[in-house]
Order: sequence, then C-alpha cells, then structure tokens
Amino acid sequence: MIPYWILFMIPALAALNAGPTRRVRQDGTRHTRFSAAWFLILFALTLMIGLRYRVGGDWGAYFDYLDHARYFSLMDSLTQDDPGYRLLNELGLLTGLDMLFVNTVSGLLFSIGLIAFCRSLPRPWLGLTVAVPYLVVVVSMGYTRQSIAIGLVMIGLVALGRRRAITFILWVMLAALFHKSAVIMLPIVALTATQNRWLIILLVGITGAIGYQVILADSSERLIRNYVEAEYASTGALIRLTMNVVPAALFILYRKRIRINLAEYKVWRLFSLISLAMFFMYFTTSASTALDRVALYMIPLQMFVFAHLPDLMGRYNGRNSGLVFLITLYAATILMVWLGFGTFSRAWVPYRMWLG
Repeated sequence: MIPYWILFMIPALAALNAGPTRRVRQDGTRHTRFSAAWFLILFALTLMIGLRYRVGGDWGAYFDYLDHARYFSLMDSLTQDDPGYRLLNELGLLTGLDMLFVNTVSGLLFSIGLIAFCRSLPRPWLGLTVAVPYLVVVVSMGYTRQSIAIGLVMIGLVALGRRRAITFILWVMLAALFHKSAVIMLPIVALTATQNRWLIILLVGITGAIGYQVILADSSERLIRNYVEAEYASTGALIRLTMNVVPAALFILYRKRIRINLAEYKVWRLFSLISLAMFFMYFTTSASTALDRVALYMIPLQMFVFAHLPDLMGRYNGRNSGLVFLITLYAATILMVWLGFGTFSRAWVPYRMWLG
C-alpha cells in the first residue's frame, strides 16, 4: 500500500501548503502550462501507471489485445473496436516491449489529460489530491482503455470551458478511438453551447449520428448487451455514483457563488444534473453497469467542485487551510477504505513494478 500513499501524499502536502491560483486568462479561465513540478508529477504518474505488474482488475484481459496484434495484421487490428488502443498494442510488439509499452503510453496519455485539467482549476494540487484515490489508483490502473479516453476528454473539457466547441468534439472523437463509450460525451457540446432548443436538438442529432457511424455502427448491439442488458450489477456502482452526487449537490447549492465564466458554468451544471439523475436512476432501473461506466466520465466533477469548494465555503482567494485539510482528509479516507476494504482491492495490493 505504501506506493499508493506516497503517490497521494505528494499532491496532498502541496495542496495544504499552496494557496489558490490567482492568475487568470482574459476569458476567466486559467493557464494550463506545465511547470517543472508538474512535469515531475507527469513523469511519476506515467511510471507508476505504466510500470505496474499484475496490478488492476483487468490485468489479464488486456493481454488478449496483445495476442490479437501478434497473430493478425495491422489493418485487421485497425478495423476492430477501439483502434487507437489496438495500434498501441501493434507498436508494443514492434518495439519488443509488449505490455510495458502499451501501459506506459496509456499512462502518459491519461496523465497529460489529468494534469491539463488540474492546471485549469483554482487549486490544481487539491484537484489532483481528489483524483488520486479513485481516478488514478482505480481507473487508470484498472480500466486502461477507458482511462485514456477520460484523459483525452478532460483536455476537451478544458477547451469547452474556453468556448472551443469544435476542439472539444475532436478530443472526444479521438478518445472514442480508445474506448467507444466516449461518444456519450458528444451531446454535452450541444447542450452547453446554445440556449436555442431546436438548435440543441439538431446538434445532438448530428453529433450523435457522427459518433454512431464512426465508432459504434459495427458494434452497437454488443455494446448494449455488455453495458445495458447485463444481468449482473457492477459491484460498488452505488458508491461510485454517490461519490459523484456529493459534488453535484454542492455545485447546485453554491452555484450562485462560484466565479467561473458562463461556458464553464453550463458544462458543470450539466455534469451535476447528469450525476444527480444517474444516482436516482440506479434505484429505478437495472442498468447499473451502464450507469457505472458513464459515471466514470463524471469524475472530473469531483475535482472541479472540491478545487473550488474552499473559496465557496470560505474567504474567496484566501488560503482557507482548514477547508483544504478537510477535503484532503476526505480524499485520504476514500483511499484508505478502497485499499483496505474494496471488494477487488486485492488485485491492486500489493503494488508490484515490472522489473524486466
């Protein structure tokens, strides 16, 4: 467990000692440039995610992709589901590093998106602290393909907050090459870019049709079978939905106090409403597996809200050390509970590194 706690303590200590970022762009958003410290974090995250060995619930399943790449041609691989991830496997075989290459590049792509998103927050270190217990430890080390997609979507969300709708769509489409479920994020651009109801319907239809044709046309029945018609419920789905519904409720409660531009406000209000709706749908539908996977894309809401919360509950732009400490303690509790009592945490503990 020690490596996970070290990974958590680095941003946690930085969050406790850092004040909010006061420099903003003309559009009200923050700069996302990486400083030397953040490059070191990028390096550490990439290594810990990429060099892990037999860590994560889906560890064995991902070798099927490597075997497919070994016995089939590149063109055959690229015509299958998730061609971006399959290309990584082809490159892994080409370099001779196999899964080590695949996981390291996957970790790098995820970490770039995570850090870019954190840098867009008023308290970047606090955002990263909140991300480590679940998004980093569980998702990036257990849902490799979807973690890449989430990382790329987070870059898109930064762009969307700057009113760059086309850029957001491009990042989402790129994310869908690694995990087709990313297309569910496409309607967000329509629902946040305009107030015209008919234009919203048109944009949702267009983006949905493009996503279906490019990504899902050949595999929609299997996607529905796997995620909606599954007879089993995702273990812990309610807990993960609750983790999203807490910041969603906080955003709705403090929405009039939050100081962000209108584009960002629309995005995170929508994320909050979706998270609240999915929480209640859990009790009224049998699609807990589908809800659980969609909820992974809502995780950035946790980082966004908790990085703003000290300014919402305390003095704006003040250090608000007590509130930062409570949020850090909340994140530490999540990590402790997961590592100690998680149903599948045995697949993560102990952490092992690939030594060749």
